[in-house]
Amino acid sequence: MTDRSIDAALRAELLSVIEQLADLARDATLPWFRNTRLDADNKAEVGFDPVTQADRAAESAMRAHLEKLRPDDGILGEEFGSKDSVSGLTWILDPVDGTRGFLAGTPCWGVLIAVANENGPFLGVIDQPFIGERFFGGLGAAWVMGPQGRTQLATRATADLGNAILFTTFPEIGSPQEYAAFQRVARNVKLTRYGLDCYAYALLAAGHIDLVIEAGLKPYDIAAPIALIEASGGIVTNWYGDAVDATGQVVAAANATLHAQALDRLRG
Repeated sequence: MTDRSIDAALRAELLSVIEQLADLARDATLPWFRNTRLDADNKAEVGFDPVTQADRAAESAMRAHLEKLRPDDGILGEEFGSKDSVSGLTWILDPVDGTRGFLAGTPCWGVLIAVANENGPFLGVIDQPFIGERFFGGLGAAWVMGPQGRTQLATRATADLGNAILFTTFPEIGSPQEYAAFQRVARNVKLTRYGLDCYAYALLAAGHIDLVIEAGLKPYDIAAPIALIEASGGIVTNWYGDAVDATGQVVAAANATLHAQALDRLRG
């Protein structure tokens, strides 16, 4: 969403700060990637939800920078919790989205940074430190900068579910009921692929895929993708077409026509 209430000075500051944070997170995470000294603690009581030195170092660096530059803003981070906002703005940080992939040495993990107000996230970055790609969306802009230079982002115009490319992170998505709903969509698309974590949302914004459907996400998992995809022409809601909520159910679509078809299948 583009927030028209943001004046030019604040706009320029937010654009500068979000890139500074992404740079800091790159510097904090890359020394740990494919490093034999990397350790992982398990945050989950059931299953495996890892956190590493890279997660903690990146979020600490970003939070410290925000305390210096934007002390009245709120912060919601995956590793170190929340700080209330005085300004009305909140920074939402996921220092390593895809920690399991990070542990395994795969390159598709990323850093998620978003700025939100009372209407939700309106500025977001998905940064891929190892690949060297930065996807940016919000305040009237949407672009990716990487090894091939800088390119404007725009989602695809695919109008038929049968021609769509669908991604989700885990094949066993959510509960048995959520899995069954996902399969109703997956059976009707051209291609279904798994994995990539936040990178799938970046590919959707860049016009390479059409749908991402997930369940069980937290606000820090999806805030930056919402801002990025909306700025690129797409749409992100829960499985009922409303704002993403505490259920963590997410449908990200390249366009409204495809989004409506996906919702119909999810609802059965």
